[in-house]
Amino acid sequence: MHFALTPARRGAVALALCAASLTALQAVALPAAHATSPSSGSAGSSGAASVSGIEDATARTVAASLADPAWRDQVRTAALGSAQVDLALLTARAAAPAALNSRVTAADRGIVRAKGLAADTGSLLRLRLGADSMRDSLLRSAASPLVAAAGTDEKAAAVVAYDSNGRAHRLSSRTVPDVPVYVVDIDVTKAVSAGLATVNRQFTARGLDAPAAAAPQTAGFWTTRVDSVYLNDDEEPWILGDAEIFSIVSGFGLDGKVRVDTVDMPYLDDDHTTYYPNQILVNWSNYKYNLADVVMMEDDGDTNYADLAKALADALLTITDQGAYIPLVDAILAAIPSSWYTNDADYVDSWYTLAQSSTGRLTGARANGWMTVSPYFVSQL
Repeated sequence: MHFALTPARRGAVALALCAASLTALQAVALPAAHATSPSSGSAGSSGAASVSGIEDATARTVAASLADPAWRDQVRTAALGSAQVDLALLTARAAAPAALNSRVTAADRGIVRAKGLAADTGSLLRLRLGADSMRDSLLRSAASPLVAAAGTDEKAAAVVAYDSNGRAHRLSSRTVPDVPVYVVDIDVTKAVSAGLATVNRQFTARGLDAPAAAAPQTAGFWTTRVDSVYLNDDEEPWILGDAEIFSIVSGFGLDGKVRVDTVDMPYLDDDHTTYYPNQILVNWSNYKYNLADVVMMEDDGDTNYADLAKALADALLTITDQGAYIPLVDAILAAIPSSWYTNDADYVDSWYTLAQSSTGRLTGARANGWMTVSPYFVSQL
């Protein structure tokens, strides 16, 4: 699932700041699957250096490997036994076709580079069944399932999946096919955790999260806690997996410079669902003023976290303390490249001027969701 901001919505954000209206994504339904020639190409493959391009190439490789009946049975057992399977571990098995594991390992390294993550991040590629409704047909069918890349474009009208003979099949992105499809995807929970670590390292290096050393010594500190949270969403293609949400909290630190903190929210998987995380969102001991801003974003695609950190730092370091609080949401949104508002590092919603005393239900500026918050004092042990 994906809390996407379409290009029309990206324009609305850029014009925030000018009151443009949002344009809803038009879902396009295609006919049922039909075979095409391999030369028809892959919707969603955008080059070897991108996450979607690597996923697509891996999907074709995995599809070809399923021509081996014994290996196909092992993959089926793994896919039925787990919501997502670590592709590197799966292809390391003795029954895997020769060289498959080395290709998957190389693809994992490419994913890590494309997302600007640390070299020791480890494997990110995962294999999963496209939908729970495919389980029965996977159990009954002796034929090789199709294999598709999750991709990063929620606007795509079609999904391209491959069979074991290398042929490409166009599937509707809106209607779950009646044939089993394996999806090559990335572990977005692991990727976001590693990505935020990358962002935080760069923020630290550039002084955007200086420690609160100047704070007066007390028996604890006040925070704002998220008691519950709910997000809306448009209809999503069946091939996309769970969302991965994180928030960027910004304000002015005790040194008078812009401060940015990241907050991972991995539990926010489904739209139209209320979650009760009791999660600390803002630590007020780190901030000079009694106000902070929150920008909520989502990643299930080509986000390069090193580039994201640089873009934010370059923009925020130009803002200086004028002796009064300055909202930072607009600067954060303006700093993020337009390409990241398609299906990676998407803008979900924002909350301006959150105060230490804020309590109750707060609807986001986009009205795409709400949070109930409350002040919470963290006592020393």
